[in-house]
Amino acid sequence: MERIDKLLASTGRWSRREAKALVQEGRVLVDGVPAAAPEQKADPACLQVDGERLELQKYTYVMLNKPEGVLSATEDARQKTVLDLLPPELRRRGLFPVGRLDKDSEGLLLLTNDGDLAHRLLSPKMHVDKVYYIRTDRPLAAEDQEAFAKGVVLADGTACRPAGLELLGRGDEAFVTLHEGKFHQIKRMIASRGAAVCRLKRLSMGTLVLDETLEKGEYRLLTQEEVSKIGGNR
Repeated sequence: MERIDKLLASTGRWSRREAKALVQEGRVLVDGVPAAAPEQKADPACLQVDGERLELQKYTYVMLNKPEGVLSATEDARQKTVLDLLPPELRRRGLFPVGRLDKDSEGLLLLTNDGDLAHRLLSPKMHVDKVYYIRTDRPLAAEDQEAFAKGVVLADGTACRPAGLELLGRGDEAFVTLHEGKFHQIKRMIASRGAAVCRLKRLSMGTLVLDETLEKGEYRLLTQEEVSKIGGNR
């Protein structure tokens, strides 16, 4: 049993103020009877809004195909963030990006309000593979693959874990598989090999694979199967 206005707001469809207005307008029913007040407590299973049963989900999971030029942040006073790409009803759910993609990078970004899941996916102990497509300013070679496999040491002395580097075509394109997430890691690893990253796109995180039908900037909710595979819980 919780306050009706809180229950309505928790769906993300309405703000707390809008929820109060719904009650005052007689559009919210409790067991078929108009709710008396926004602060009235009720079982969510007994609530209806405009004749429809209230559907509550504890957590929300959103797949976004992040475009370049957008920050992986919840808010910024001067620049567009990934949350700005979502509609108001999702922004109200307290979503945040799981990990980050640089402003000039693109691809798979998971947004959720499930803090436990985010911690598990980002924890180095969980060894969640993240796969990226990259294009470089010069072809890479077998020795670069060997260096990645051994574990690259960055210019500041930071040691990276062994990573996968699968060369494509002429060698200026590749798939990179990371098991950790250091700051600007791929760009710094490639720089240590005397090259530069021209394009970076995340393709997958663990079992979650970018839906290629999503255009840049588009999003969709995860399916129940996807949520189960990554260890989430609706």
